[in-house]
Amino acid sequence: MDLPSLAVVLQAALSPNLAERNAAEQSLNQYQYTPQHLVRLLQIIVDNNCDMAVRQVASIHFKNFIAKNWAPLDPNEQQKILPADKEMVRDNILVFVAQVPPLLRVQLGECLKTIIHADYPEQWSRLLDWVKHNLQDQQVYGALFMLRILARKYEFKSEEERTPVHHIVEETFPHLLNIFSRLVQIEKPAVEVADLIKLICKIFWSSIYLEIPKQLLDPNVFNSWMMLFLNVLERPVPLEGQPVDPELRKSWGWWKVKKWTVHILNRLYTRFGDLKLRNPENRAFAQMFQKSYAGKILECHLNLLGAIRVGGYLPDRVTNLILQYLSSSISKNSMYTLLQPQLDVLLFEIVFPLMCFNDNDQKLWEEDPHEYVRKGYDIIEDLYSPRTASMDFVSELVRKRGKENLQKFIQFIVEIFKRYDEAPVEYKPYRQKDGALLAVGALCDKLKQTEPYKSELEHMLMQHVFPEFRSPVGHLRAKAAWVAGQYAHINFSDQNNFRQALHSVVSGLRDPELPVRVDSVFALRSFVEACRDLNEIRPILPQLLDEIFKLMNEVENEDLVFTLETIVDKFGEEMAPYALGLCQNLAAAFWRCTNTSEADDEADDPGALAAVGCLRAISTILESVSRLPHLFVQIEPTLLPIMKRMLTTDGQEVFEEVLEIVSYMTFFSPTISLDMWSLWPLMIEALADWAIDFFPNILVPLDNYISRGTVHFLSCKEPDYQQSLWNLISSIMADKNLEDNDIEPAPKLIEVVFQNCRGHVDHWVEPYLRITLDRLRRTEKSRLKCLLVQVIANAVYYNAALTLSILNKLCVTTEVFNLWFQLLEQVRKSGVRANFKREHDKKVCCLGLTSLLALPGEQLVGEALGRVFRATLDLLVAYKDQVAEAAKEEEAEDDDDMDGFQSDDEDDGSDKDMGVDAEDGDEADNIRLQKLAAQMMTLVMMKSYSHQLMKWTLSFSLLIL
Repeated sequence: MDLPSLAVVLQAALSPNLAERNAAEQSLNQYQYTPQHLVRLLQIIVDNNCDMAVRQVASIHFKNFIAKNWAPLDPNEQQKILPADKEMVRDNILVFVAQVPPLLRVQLGECLKTIIHADYPEQWSRLLDWVKHNLQDQQVYGALFMLRILARKYEFKSEEERTPVHHIVEETFPHLLNIFSRLVQIEKPAVEVADLIKLICKIFWSSIYLEIPKQLLDPNVFNSWMMLFLNVLERPVPLEGQPVDPELRKSWGWWKVKKWTVHILNRLYTRFGDLKLRNPENRAFAQMFQKSYAGKILECHLNLLGAIRVGGYLPDRVTNLILQYLSSSISKNSMYTLLQPQLDVLLFEIVFPLMCFNDNDQKLWEEDPHEYVRKGYDIIEDLYSPRTASMDFVSELVRKRGKENLQKFIQFIVEIFKRYDEAPVEYKPYRQKDGALLAVGALCDKLKQTEPYKSELEHMLMQHVFPEFRSPVGHLRAKAAWVAGQYAHINFSDQNNFRQALHSVVSGLRDPELPVRVDSVFALRSFVEACRDLNEIRPILPQLLDEIFKLMNEVENEDLVFTLETIVDKFGEEMAPYALGLCQNLAAAFWRCTNTSEADDEADDPGALAAVGCLRAISTILESVSRLPHLFVQIEPTLLPIMKRMLTTDGQEVFEEVLEIVSYMTFFSPTISLDMWSLWPLMIEALADWAIDFFPNILVPLDNYISRGTVHFLSCKEPDYQQSLWNLISSIMADKNLEDNDIEPAPKLIEVVFQNCRGHVDHWVEPYLRITLDRLRRTEKSRLKCLLVQVIANAVYYNAALTLSILNKLCVTTEVFNLWFQLLEQVRKSGVRANFKREHDKKVCCLGLTSLLALPGEQLVGEALGRVFRATLDLLVAYKDQVAEAAKEEEAEDDDDMDGFQSDDEDDGSDKDMGVDAEDGDEADNIRLQKLAAQMMTLVMMKSYSHQLMKWTLSFSLLIL
């Protein structure tokens, strides 16, 4: 497609007519892989004579095509872009990136990011030369723009991968320093100068984020940079040209420069300026930084904060960063000495006012209470919030310098309380009271453990906090609920006071103001946890649940779900009457959150977090009613649509939580329904395609399907579950790109088949043994070796004669048993067994070995028989001791985990894995095992164990199963 035709097609893509738009998209897709197509798109993007809308469509198509096809994720995928086209794009995009309007530059910047990450330095070695040349020419902005993308490629790279950074710094930073120096000397600089300085700051930030390049460690070079940063930090932001609109103002170029300068100085101070660093080179730098710069930066920061004191403007992010710097200075003696003379002014005239309710809060509370709630509970907002930084500063101050500061700060708070109480209603300092309550809540940990405040907490709550539940001012009612929640766990001398607070919080759930209702639910969680007598809550439980779900319909907030989880966890099986309704409401809330999250297209938005919380709460409910299997039948239709949808790629963000629900449903339901069986192919497909990291989680429900639905697993041929399992396991075991850790669940699945399908899967024994032996030969880690050997042990237990014949056929019998005994005999320096440490491991080995003992004498020669017998006896005694030890531990702690329902293996020897009988710890079993061990020892001494051995072998097999 030639250039004019392409322009026509792009114009048609903007048509209001759907048919024309679809035709244009189809045409673009049809010709996108033809030679020169990418080059022609770039020509249209940079053509100033072309319609701006068409250029924008071209830039988006150009960006998307490069993102998908410039460097395909699959290295075996055929290249869609000709090398000549790539070369032409690389050469021309550099020339025009600085010339196109910002709207298009953003798109080209994304393209450059993709190209640089894929091609530099191997396929684009000329890039750095171009940047270096243009830093000395008229194309300074374009060179800085490119250098920023180049430096950002290595921002988070490990030390080994950061090698190119040193060359980049060596070649470009001397020129950057000269440009920076010239720019800061300009009198009455335009905002375009700020854009250049901002780019230089971003380049410096990316280059020093994890490690300072050695070229910058030169004291003279570093000092030159620091003088420029301090110049920018000290210099007042120009008044002329500042936008009036607050949102535009904080994004204005000169305030952005101020922010990035503070950001860089904070990074240097907190990561590299700490004298506690152990690396000698870094410690020398830290000493130099503390001595030469840290104090000067502190002085500049305090001057900037002074604007707040006199009603001046300072962007929230800058304020937040400065307070972070001050918080980091509190623990350093030299810095604290510099801070002390101004500490009272800082604490009482700057920091505390930042903690108080303000005009912006009031405006948001009234105009958009949902946004007020979102900002109040959003951890991302905390990164920018001066209020959060102020709370952190006060907390750090009383934690590290409490002796000289806690008393005077509390006295200050008490004075505010006193003035508030004494003032008439129309003059009460409501906002200051709000800040004082916030301070009291923020210092709860310190006050709970420090006398005399600890003894006065209940009195303080009764006198200054609880009365605000009835305040005419909404934000004080909300703050009272929040503070009450912070102190719900203290020991109330009068339980009526606890009861009063609890009822006030519950009343807050019906407050007319949304933020009060949300803070009340948040506080309710603490009161439920702290409640000693659940009869306080039990009568109102239905109303509580109803109010929480009403609120969940209004707000997507994971803290609401946390409260619900706490209630479910606290009341356990008492939640049975509400279980179905809870799951239905949570499922509905989940779909709402998911739809909101997809619309926002942000992984960390409140909707996505709340969606995860809903699934976690559902799991908590299922666990609480686990002894009531009939409820699972009722709940299944509600949860099935979620499981079906979220076990596909649509559910990657919640995959682990959904698998937990599937695990509960397949473990506790009376039977596994055909609808639940329809999830098997989805999990197998996900595991084969993209979900290998979730293999341990998928193992749990697959085990449940096989062990609890054995008949269906064996008999169903459409789909053929046995074949699909074989296809999956054989593919994973043969994959040489997978690490040993990745495939550990595979041998466990084979074990599940052999243990649960005895006598029904003879035709699978040889295939599974073949892939096990193949992987065993190239396995390095002893952990996986043991799991693979256990597959052989399970095969022997499944059918000893069949397994031995297969091993003999493959000529590996001696090799396999030598390895098995070698692993059994290995011990650590401490004398502890090195392998087969769990109860389950020992039982599986014993089952295999005792099955060998039951074979006809001619199949096991005398020497081998004795070796097998000794190994069995050692394992049996070790198993008996371990069971006894586990029984003692269980007496000391309540174990709420489901036996056989754990996906993670622990090295402590505990046995809570697949296929483990729930009665393993019974005292009767221990006694029988001890007797059996003694009888076997007697037989060894008598050397007459042929007939009796078979009898005890069978007895032992029945016992440990």
